[in-house]
Amino acid sequence: MRLLLLSVSLVLNFPATAFAECDCIWGGPFTEVQGGADIVIAGTVISAKGNSVDLTVDQLMRGVEYLPEIRVWMNPGQLCRPESEEFPMGSQWVMALHRVERLAPGDFNPRTPNRSAGRVGDYSLSSCGGYWLSLSGNLVTGNLAGGGRWQRDPPMSPVLLELVTAFTEGSVDAATLRQASTIDPELQRLQLETRVLLRRQNRRSELEQAQ
Repeated sequence: MRLLLLSVSLVLNFPATAFAECDCIWGGPFTEVQGGADIVIAGTVISAKGNSVDLTVDQLMRGVEYLPEIRVWMNPGQLCRPESEEFPMGSQWVMALHRVERLAPGDFNPRTPNRSAGRVGDYSLSSCGGYWLSLSGNLVTGNLAGGGRWQRDPPMSPVLLELVTAFTEGSVDAATLRQASTIDPELQRLQLETRVLLRRQNRRSELEQAQ
């Protein structure tokens, strides 16, 4: 079997390592895995080539990225990544991404640039946890804070993007997101606005006391 995979990879100018069987442990929902990612973004898919998709960085929720558009590499064979077809043109997502820092020999072949494990400086998306959430307007759904293992679209109330951003910034905790996923989005908005108002008032009081 290994010889067969090697022969196929040589014919396609593609590394045999990419065909290794995916075997990973579920890392948990978004709240448990996003902290280990290099960046978290809200973005829109603007193009797709091979096993990669390009997204506009509509909002950088955490991390450092200066480019307005980024490339995200999905599954080229049997890596532990989702299929690129799951992210159609125009769809919006919240993604926790890992930057491609180095490649194994042959992982990127210039002769097959649209089919590879990725390029250094681009990003990859893992399927071993809730690394991506669906975004519709300003509402987020997916394996956010407590969905079942390998469950991508658990039953939940949509959560405001502002609340998810507040979590990535450390302003709210996972319990708040779990609670928000069971209540109406408009109530979420009122709660978030109240929390922001109280934070501003506390900050104003601290500045006045310091004067």
